[in-house]
Amino acid sequence: MDGGTTGTGTGTGTAGDTDATTEDGDATGTTTGDGDGDTGDGDGDTTGDGDGDPGDGDGDGDGDGDGDGDGDGDGDGDPNGFVRFVALGDAGEGNMGQYNVGAAIHTVCTDHGGCDFAVYLGDNFYNDGVSSVDDEQFNTKFELPYAQLDFPFYVVMGNHDYSELSFAWDKLAYEVEYTNYSDKWTMPDKWYTVPDYPNMELFAMDTTRLMWNHETGAQQAWLDAALANSEAPWKIALTHHPYYSNGEHGNAGNYEGVPFVSQINGATVKEVVDESVCDNVDLVLSGHDHNRTWNELTCGGGERTTHFIVSGAGCKNTGFVHRDNNPVYWEDDTVPGFLLVEVELTRIHTEFYDELGNMEYEHDIVK
Repeated sequence: MDGGTTGTGTGTGTAGDTDATTEDGDATGTTTGDGDGDTGDGDGDTTGDGDGDPGDGDGDGDGDGDGDGDGDGDGDGDPNGFVRFVALGDAGEGNMGQYNVGAAIHTVCTDHGGCDFAVYLGDNFYNDGVSSVDDEQFNTKFELPYAQLDFPFYVVMGNHDYSELSFAWDKLAYEVEYTNYSDKWTMPDKWYTVPDYPNMELFAMDTTRLMWNHETGAQQAWLDAALANSEAPWKIALTHHPYYSNGEHGNAGNYEGVPFVSQINGATVKEVVDESVCDNVDLVLSGHDHNRTWNELTCGGGERTTHFIVSGAGCKNTGFVHRDNNPVYWEDDTVPGFLLVEVELTRIHTEFYDELGNMEYEHDIVK
């Protein structure tokens, strides 16, 4: 299980939560033994200085197939493995905010020595999704804003990708097919795994289908099997809808403050996370609410403690509501931005950036 978390804030604070957003390193933990038998400092580099130095994070392509990046397939992880990626969602406007965030990602990734990929957390095309694989929105709301970026984007569907009514299921095919026409866009199916990087595996979900209880059994069976078969030290789920959020939509099971209508309140999203994600996934990255939040609340705590981050300010913001008053390490609803994530064998390091590339908060999860 996770030994703890550490966090420090360097930004200007946030709106709407006077008791939680001024915290600076208020959650600290110590690393505990994870049973992998390593004696190093756990930072994933060979110099012991924690900088993830060049040469150890290339996604080594060793073909071990178990997703942990080590060559013998025993699932204990790669002490030299290092992965860096960015996470953002709700970006599909083609507006200045999206262009600014794209430019900031390029600057921050360059300054850090490069990023391996991005995760794109849904609502990829406002307001009604795309109408064909040739839809010009693929160009104006994806390719052009991110023209400077030369790494893959692993994409999940959001509610707006299925139309404003959020259940035009045929629209999925266009976003999946576009994978064949783009050097960046990667969406092989409605849900899928990415086991190709050292010490981690991604589990991309379709929570809009869960909202409508559409193919829930099939998706949950896939997720349960994929998690059970994964030997990755770190398991990271990608969802559009958040589990915890102080934004206008709120927490799963209580979206919009509606207690009884499951297609609105996200009851099925909550059930699937409770049953299949908690205790089996280390980190859940979500969008839907247009803010950036490092939630203090977790779930699980047995084999794995599950942490929750919202990074849904890829091009715009909406204000906090705090309907559920979730305690947070840090949150912001004032400017667009993104999350930077670095994964090593025994540590996940995260940094929140605004649209100008200013780092506002950093936080670690350690095993």
